[in-house]
Amino acid sequence: MERYQGKKVLIIGGTSGMGLATAKMLIEGGAHVLVTGQSQAGLELARCELGNDAIVVSSDARSLTAIDALAVQVKAEFHNFDLLFVNAGFSIPAPLESVTEAIYDEMFNLNAKAPFFAVKKLAPLINRGGSVVLTTSVANVKGLPGQASYGAAKAALRNFARVLATELLPREIRVNAVSPGPIETGILEKMFPTEEMRSHVREHTLGIIPMKRFGTSEEIARAVLFLAFDATFTTGAEIPVDGGWSQL
Repeated sequence: MERYQGKKVLIIGGTSGMGLATAKMLIEGGAHVLVTGQSQAGLELARCELGNDAIVVSSDARSLTAIDALAVQVKAEFHNFDLLFVNAGFSIPAPLESVTEAIYDEMFNLNAKAPFFAVKKLAPLINRGGSVVLTTSVANVKGLPGQASYGAAKAALRNFARVLATELLPREIRVNAVSPGPIETGILEKMFPTEEMRSHVREHTLGIIPMKRFGTSEEIARAVLFLAFDATFTTGAEIPVDGGWSQL
């Protein structure tokens, strides 16, 4: 029997990178998966990579109205489900003097507010004994230059994992977080416009990561699935997958 046979999973932010890798592993294990994304390129990539084995939905992870609509669609497709993986997130690097109110609000809306309300809206559909996994970041424990609002939003999300874990205990729903460090997802290409900037950031990052490499989306996916299905006596926790950066 396949490992995730019959499991139903929703991945918010599942059309690229870590979310897409997680979806692939779940499908290979027999799960039914619904993934969301917003960019047309990401949606097309997910449909190509996942084929008919997944439901691919266009949904703005920042919009509470979209989250409401997603809950309706998930109920129609799955009725109830077993794992909510809230993975959508993004950083806009900016030093203190360049942080605008718009950047600050965008970072908190996407990385803290929206995940909180996603859990609120979707928790009633999660089966007893199910699981929530949130994507935090090494930035929530490191004082990374240019990441003030992003790191603070992810720190808020880390606290939400603890509080939500407590509140969902009566329904036997576990809530945990996976905390990525530098992961090969193409994120540098999105964040930095020139190859010179990307090379500088990559070299600097490799110099401070104890394991001297970037992680892979598959390494994140394995941590997510451990928290979701194997770590049955673990809730409110955060697993760093960062090459030792936050620990050594």
